Amino acid sequence: MKIGLLAVAITLCGCVNTQQPIANNGQPNTSALPPALTAPPLPAKPLTLEQIMAEPDWIARSPERYYWAPDSQAVLYQRKQHGSILRDRYVHRLDAINPQQLPLSQWGSVAQPGKSHQGATAWLYQGNLFFQDKGEVQQLTFGNEPIDDFRWLKDGRLAYWHNQQVWLIEPNRPQPKLLAQLIFSAAPQVPQATNYLAKQQQLLSSYLAKKQHQARQQFELKQLRQQQDPAISDAQFYLGETERLVELSLSPTGRYLLLALTDKDASRRAEHDIMPNYVTQSGYVDALPVRTRVAEAQIAAHRFVVLDTNTGQQQDVSYEGLSGFDEDVLISEKQQNYLAQGRTYHSEAKLRTIRLIQDWGWQQSAMVWQQDADVVAVMLEAADNKDRWIATVNLSEGTFNTEHRLHDDAWVNYTHNEFGWLGQQLYYLSEQSGYSNLYLQALGQSEHALVAGKQVVSNLTVSADQQYIYYQSNPNHPGQYEVFRVATKTGEVEQLTDLKGNLDYQLSPDEQTLLLFASSSTRPPELYTQVLGAAPQRLTNTISTEFSAYPWQAPTIVAVPSSHQQEPVYARVYLPQNYDATKQYPAVIFNHGAGYLQNAHFGWSGYFREYMFHNLLSQQGYVVMDMDYRGSKGYGRDWRTAIYRHMGHPEIDDLADGIDWMVANAAVDRARVGTYGGSYGGFMTFMALFTQPELFQAGAALRPVTDWAHYNHNYTSNILNTPIDDHIAYQRSSPIYHADGLNKPLLIMTGVLDDNVLFQDSVRLVQRLIELEKPMFETAIYPVEPHGFRQPSSWLDEYRRIFRLFEAEVK
Repeated sequence: MKIGLLAVAITLCGCVNTQQPIANNGQPNTSALPPALTAPPLPAKPLTLEQIMAEPDWIARSPERYYWAPDSQAVLYQRKQHGSILRDRYVHRLDAINPQQLPLSQWGSVAQPGKSHQGATAWLYQGNLFFQDKGEVQQLTFGNEPIDDFRWLKDGRLAYWHNQQVWLIEPNRPQPKLLAQLIFSAAPQVPQATNYLAKQQQLLSSYLAKKQHQARQQFELKQLRQQQDPAISDAQFYLGETERLVELSLSPTGRYLLLALTDKDASRRAEHDIMPNYVTQSGYVDALPVRTRVAEAQIAAHRFVVLDTNTGQQQDVSYEGLSGFDEDVLISEKQQNYLAQGRTYHSEAKLRTIRLIQDWGWQQSAMVWQQDADVVAVMLEAADNKDRWIATVNLSEGTFNTEHRLHDDAWVNYTHNEFGWLGQQLYYLSEQSGYSNLYLQALGQSEHALVAGKQVVSNLTVSADQQYIYYQSNPNHPGQYEVFRVATKTGEVEQLTDLKGNLDYQLSPDEQTLLLFASSSTRPPELYTQVLGAAPQRLTNTISTEFSAYPWQAPTIVAVPSSHQQEPVYARVYLPQNYDATKQYPAVIFNHGAGYLQNAHFGWSGYFREYMFHNLLSQQGYVVMDMDYRGSKGYGRDWRTAIYRHMGHPEIDDLADGIDWMVANAAVDRARVGTYGGSYGGFMTFMALFTQPELFQAGAALRPVTDWAHYNHNYTSNILNTPIDDHIAYQRSSPIYHADGLNKPLLIMTGVLDDNVLFQDSVRLVQRLIELEKPMFETAIYPVEPHGFRQPSSWLDEYRRIFRLFEAEVK
């Protein structure tokens, strides 16, 4: 694979310091000596908590929901109104200096993000279908109930569906025709006597026999009319009473519908899955519904059905074509748990729970047709999280054919699953190499890597002529993301951007220009346009003058050597004002949330309040470290799955290595280190103080997980399986089982209306600590706050408490 640089672009201002010089092979030199740390700039005015926890409009009102106009000559986006939750819409033509704000009367008359076909574009706006083909925008539907989705057919017609009906419409003749109606009930039957008493009545009563005969005649006439009368639709498909529609996908000719169905009574919650809301308009306590817990979740399989709109036939699709569809993939984990209970586990083959894959990041469907042929590929997953399949469907016989199986003894990633067709070949992302790489595969053949190596590939865009696939990736440094394209025939890779920060991109419809949403560690994201082969040009200027003028400290990205593995742990480091390597400083380690998230990168952090708080801490004399501990995003499969069945142990070992690095390289006093974090970061605070109490002098846990059996299924079952199958993993990974180890000051803070990590989590741990007679903890509750706090007063109160804790116990 050859790599060339198509355009060397300008670097965003405020770029982060980096420990790693980039080696010739495009990989960071992790053997480099520690950086020569230097003191940050001195601000004329120190930061205050009141300022950094204020409503963030004072920082920037960055562009949102941005996209290209169909003619590639303008960009549209939204922007938050200052001091309001409302948004304004703008159109910024590339030949204009300033954007134009769209009046409300024009919101429906400009193109929206949509789907294109031979130069025409269609999209949904306010639940209706719109169309534009080099002229005025046309509204094609005028319903009150929103359309679920739509697609172009190969003949230029549009199909759309809602209310379990599929309609066809010609853009220039907007008179829709019903193609298929899905009816979730039993198919009507010929009226007839079905039991002894009814049959006896027919024999004894000529009146009843006549009524029965008339009913049969009416039924048979209705069936004939549906078959022969063109004015009556015969597009009804009866699917039974026990299921509901999950998703449907229509073939490019409009002949076939592929349906995913599931048990209509399957629910993600039970009646007792509630949380109390104490601060209400009525003054009473409301019980709000919340998600179920992984310990009780019942995951239903999907059933797949092919409907032929030409013949009216329907065909169930069998799972038997999926390799490993009945394999016992948890045999090792179950044997270990059975042994711990004094029992013996006996493995047997049985159908696994299989469904459409639920990727957390993509915008595409898991059912994808070839562009001009009735050939479909489906991406499926097992509910045990150990397998992902890409399978084609034999539409006439109702069978899956496995094209690619990705098996992972830990869990298959719930992101980086993009796939589709390149002519008659499949392209897809897979972590089978250890990193999210890009593959091509002809049907029935072995795959070959189109983009390989130690990099995380995502956000794929196929050019109209299918000669290139555009993508973003981090081959130069784990924390730097750029845009690339690869030639699909030769495998030649071209680097299109060189911003050395973090970004997202969209390719213009004419494929000549990139729209970049780019940032640096000290600059929130702005929109840039970059003609291929040229330098980027800034399109928006939404950062406030007050924020831009302040001398923010850009954290240094360091590679902390690991005492447990070969790869280093990347981290952001902030230094105190007037840093002097001959002195000793207190330190704080911040633990980011989500687990699978990357924060030690070169772009603007989603933790912008924490970024400013770390600047404030550094001004108060602290060294601050923000680590991408094992389990974080951006470093490949092995890094992601290092926490399998043992959450809170590898990560805390990484924090210990971080302390060692700061003591050796940043003049930190080992006896004066604190830690804090929210969500997964709060969980890590617990595990650090409970299981390795010698590391930190104090810790603050925000909106923290205390018992993984009480968290949700989608996230937790990936890493720990389920409590029924793997109690061992839950017991050694849940802080509530290790609370007896607490002997340092602990601050617990949580929102009562948190429907992600439930308030009950903290309540149960507090009761556990009370029963353990632990005197060194305090709590703070926030009655109106969900998982991500919304009120500036709550943010301020929370961080005042954290700061006081560190000042009293660490400094």
